[in-house]
Amino acid sequence: MKATEDLDAANLRVAYFATGCFWGAERRFWNLPGVFQTSVGYMGGNRANPNYEQVCTGVTSHAEIVCVTFDQTKVSYRRLLEEFWVMHDPTSLNAQGGDIGTQYRSAIFTTTEEQLKEALATKDIYQSLLTADGFGQIVTQIESAESHTYWPAEEYHQRYLAKNPNGYDCHSSTGTVFKS
Repeated sequence: MKATEDLDAANLRVAYFATGCFWGAERRFWNLPGVFQTSVGYMGGNRANPNYEQVCTGVTSHAEIVCVTFDQTKVSYRRLLEEFWVMHDPTSLNAQGGDIGTQYRSAIFTTTEEQLKEALATKDIYQSLLTADGFGQIVTQIESAESHTYWPAEEYHQRYLAKNPNGYDCHSSTGTVFKS
């Protein structure tokens, strides 16, 4: 589906986040009240219909993405961003913990101008908190989803940690709390 495809339900919105391996991130998002649905896939690359093996080689330039469909009357995009910033290390370029490669980069693909503004504003807030804690610069890619297609990952990746509760969560964090 096209990244900016409209949904029928008036209060549902879509957000796209890359925080390294998508398994743990998907679980963090699906556990938030107001999140209607999650799925994992690939975005931000240069090949149509990529598969996991291709993405893992780095040749497609795709990031592992969590697509979050949320009810904006129950959870704000701002709340999703707050969760995004603290669930990984946004100062780590193309790596999260032991996962290394461009597919593990930190990225936000926005679906509206308001989302773009909020992503940039929360980046600035979190950067000041990280700087105070001695961390470097945020390297998160933030751009419109308009020119990108979201490619759903293979079925075995969908809600992987629900199917494999003791599976690899794969997230590292700075430990810096988001507060505005």
